[in-house]
Amino acid sequence: MQLGILYGISVGTGDPELITLKGLRYLQQCPIVAFPAGLGERPGIAQQIITDWLKPQQTTLALNFPYVQNESTLVSAWQQAARQVWQHLRQGKNVAFACEGDVSFYSTFTYLAQTLQDLHPEAVVKTVPGVCSPMAVASALQIPLTIRSQRLAILPAIYTIDELETVLDWAEVVILLKVNSVYERVWQVLHQRNLLDRSWIVEKATFPEQKIYRNLAKYPQLQLSYFSLLLIQAHHT
Repeated sequence: MQLGILYGISVGTGDPELITLKGLRYLQQCPIVAFPAGLGERPGIAQQIITDWLKPQQTTLALNFPYVQNESTLVSAWQQAARQVWQHLRQGKNVAFACEGDVSFYSTFTYLAQTLQDLHPEAVVKTVPGVCSPMAVASALQIPLTIRSQRLAILPAIYTIDELETVLDWAEVVILLKVNSVYERVWQVLHQRNLLDRSWIVEKATFPEQKIYRNLAKYPQLQLSYFSLLLIQAHHT
């Protein structure tokens, strides 16, 4: 029997219409649709994005990816998820994994796919690109992300203030992902560099509840959600 294919489908940052035509086609063609399970009994973000696109005959598969830093706990979760997906692939059924944002951009799908192929080297994985958060934020702000030869730096959630200072010295545009946990320290750096009026925060970009903070001088303290991104246009001469 021919094995099924695991498709990593980028479904965008919140607005269901940001999925590509190719991604939508694969999503609706696969008999099994997987996604990260939400917290508690609530549906996860990717599941919310795709719900209206699914067909009644499709089977959904919520996979548990805990929000922890413990490596052994994460590895165990990835292996369990890979085993669940493999049970369908080995029966010749294609599986679509709906991934918020883009599958290649700090994505849970990366770990699932790598673990699956470590356990079963014969497994076939294909991906469909999509809209990731920096692009969504630029669109929400109605500004270009970069122009001409501007240097762009993107820092993930875990970074130090020294790293931020270094990046601000060479990049014209800086994106800070998941800035909620370090916002007050970042605000101080931006204040010292006179960059508060050249910085924006977009919370839950492209969601119905999207919120934009401009002129950050007014916001030395903010209670931000996990899905908050800060865009800085740094000064350079």
